Amino acid sequence: MSGCVAVINAGSSSIKFAIFSDSDDNDLIYRGQLEGIGVSPRLIVRDADNKTEVERTWPASGFDHGAATREILDTGVRLVSGKPVRGIGHRVVHGGVRFAAPVRLDLDVLEELARLNQLAPLHQPHNLSPIRAILEAAPHIPQVACFDTAFHRGQPDIAQSFALPRRFKDAGVRRYGFHGLSYEYLASRLRTLDPDLASKRVIMAHLGNGASLCATKLGQSVASTMGFTAVDGLMMGTRSGALDPGVILYLMQEHQMDAPAIEALLYRESGLLGVSGLSSDMRALRTSSDPRAREAIDLFVYRIVRETGSLVAALDGIDAIVFSGGIGENDAATRRDVIDGCRWMGALLDPALNAIGDGCVSAATSRVAVWVIPTDEERLIASHTVRALGSNPA
Repeated sequence: MSGCVAVINAGSSSIKFAIFSDSDDNDLIYRGQLEGIGVSPRLIVRDADNKTEVERTWPASGFDHGAATREILDTGVRLVSGKPVRGIGHRVVHGGVRFAAPVRLDLDVLEELARLNQLAPLHQPHNLSPIRAILEAAPHIPQVACFDTAFHRGQPDIAQSFALPRRFKDAGVRRYGFHGLSYEYLASRLRTLDPDLASKRVIMAHLGNGASLCATKLGQSVASTMGFTAVDGLMMGTRSGALDPGVILYLMQEHQMDAPAIEALLYRESGLLGVSGLSSDMRALRTSSDPRAREAIDLFVYRIVRETGSLVAALDGIDAIVFSGGIGENDAATRRDVIDGCRWMGALLDPALNAIGDGCVSAATSRVAVWVIPTDEERLIASHTVRALGSNPA
């Protein structure tokens, strides 16, 4: 009997999941999300044709990530109707120095990954929670971790280094980069859509609540805007992005802020939300008449354009820009504003194509190709999981 592979992508208040066939094409069977964990839990599952198959809600009390994972497991087992589950793949944000490729999970690996929680406090603990729940509830199902940092581990050593004493780099203090699963998928899709372009100098923009840029050459990561943690680089929904380290010292000394308060400031109170004082959602800011909303958008775009310039220098030129992520895929105005800021490099949009926002959206006279490619991290994780488990997952 043909089997299936499940994928889990857990965040702070939601768990996205998908079920794919374990065939070479990894055909999508179901995709769903359990959102509002701890507030107003709601599960919705749709099939490959986007038809709603399951929709449920629960009271918030006592419904944590473990409970959410168990509900997803029970729902998934019912939906696949007896098909064997070959394995479950997980998005894990941080793989540290050791994990540069997908890895089969056990308690020892899980313990090592938990030691990286402080490097990705918004993500890592929540990524690992479903793994623990499945090890307890269904230990017979093999699990595989796929890492957002792995795609960047092949960068030149100089691109991964900070100007700190060597002992800190030896201890793991280096630029790791994130959103690697998204960038790996985008690189593979570009190879299918335009093989010649995919081998050239490409800057990929994953723009969403989390946002970053990645410079690629020959489809490999050369440099990225995120560094030691996922708070570095671009301004994001609630994250500050790059910040003068002296600001942290000032906040500690003059405002008596301790580490937890600074963490909350940088990860949850800054970015679009902090600058606008209104929302972290680009859609809400675009429709707002409050001048602070416009200021937040302008700063978001400015940081993207400025960091794009730095990556052009790292690549020694540029041949293409690829937009992806919730904002990158769906907000034509952000794409327009960013490319307007990149006119100096010869980048021009076709307004009609940009309004559609799918495929190549650059003008015929543009010296830089501009693409919009929807990311699909779950499909990539499914493929990695099947390969990691091989023909004998037991």
